[in-house]
Amino acid sequence: MNAQFKRGIVELCVLSELVQEDMYGYLIINNISDHLDVNENTIYPILRRLTKEGYFTTYLKESNIGAPRKYYKITKIGFNYYLQLRDSWDSFIGGVYEILNKGGKKNEEIFKRFAKRIEEIESK
Repeated sequence: MNAQFKRGIVELCVLSELVQEDMYGYLIINNISDHLDVNENTIYPILRRLTKEGYFTTYLKESNIGAPRKYYKITKIGFNYYLQLRDSWDSFIGGVYEILNKGGKKNEEIFKRFAKRIEEIESK
């Protein structure tokens, strides 16, 4: 996957996680890596940048094990940014699905359409 494209999607995923609740970095990484191929080298730079840009604030919270954890909390500006990105994503993915699903959503329908197209081309 294109690195720039992936970075934008992962940024949206990080924001989406923090819309749900405040979280520490390792938890964000685990939640996202359950669905996407990411690691701390991907997530922590995004967290630092979005914090620097004012989309998150941070605070320390004691942990039952080990040192206090650094939690990230989305700000009002961050929430508005999330809504903008989400709207852009929804428009983009909607358009992609419109293109991909022409002729049907199921493989059988797509293969039938493809077979018909091949017949048309070969008959010319």
